[in-house]
Amino acid sequence: MEQRKHWWNGKWGRLARRDVYLRADADRWHVEQRAGGAEGVSRFYEFGSEDDALDAVRALLAGPDTWRELSARPPAW
Repeated sequence: MEQRKHWWNGKWGRLARRDVYLRADADRWHVEQRAGGAEGVSRFYEFGSEDDALDAVRALLAGPDTWRELSARPPAW
């Protein structure tokens, strides 16, 4: 699975931090919505097209937070 994009709401701390990830695996697209940082709780969504996955991302990013797109990490070999 390849991570394509990552958004962060710009807030630190377990209670405030939110992340959204867009990943691709063959012909399936995956969106992860995480609350609470690395140790937090995630919800996962699967889509058949990139457009549908991006629609879901846009809906998750809507609201009062100031979201930032972060660069994907290079693979760790």
